[in-house]
Amino acid sequence: MTTIRTVTGHDSAGASTIISHGPLPGCEEFIHSPGFSAALVWRTPPQARIVDHPGDPAQAESVIPAPGGSSALLVTFPPDDLAGGADFDPLAAAEELCQRLPGLGERFEAEAPGFHRTDTIDYGVVLDGEITLELDDGRTSMLRQGDIVVQMGTRHAWRNRGNTPARLLFVLIGAQRPPRGD
Repeated sequence: MTTIRTVTGHDSAGASTIISHGPLPGCEEFIHSPGFSAALVWRTPPQARIVDHPGDPAQAESVIPAPGGSSALLVTFPPDDLAGGADFDPLAAAEELCQRLPGLGERFEAEAPGFHRTDTIDYGVVLDGEITLELDDGRTSMLRQGDIVVQMGTRHAWRNRGNTPARLLFVLIGAQRPPRGD
């Protein structure tokens, strides 16, 4: 399925206009993780400003926003039983994740596949399918189409135990993590 991204702005007279309209870059499946895809929809810096002709933030150094900034990601999770076949190369998959999602890929734990944590407050909306959110100590929550999750910088992993892909839209807001004990 092709996802179209439309970006608006203003013309020289201040009237609203379409700046760009076309396929969302980065929606193609990962090579080393068949069925998985993740695209940066948009990213804003801290204290974002409305500009007439916004540039495309797809070439960001990191998809993880700085405190006060935001990122929107569109992610498709294949069913778990399709994700790691006999030919699966975890090192190649990790390298591709780091290349395609800089700043996020490096946060995944090698010793606990899928687990990661970011200094963000995340809003996740299940667009299609169903997926399980896994937290520490095996705690889980099943999310279905239309469900919303708010994550407060928690360590987590996503598990698609179903037989169809799950598609989610995430909005990450950069936050500061207090020292432990606060």
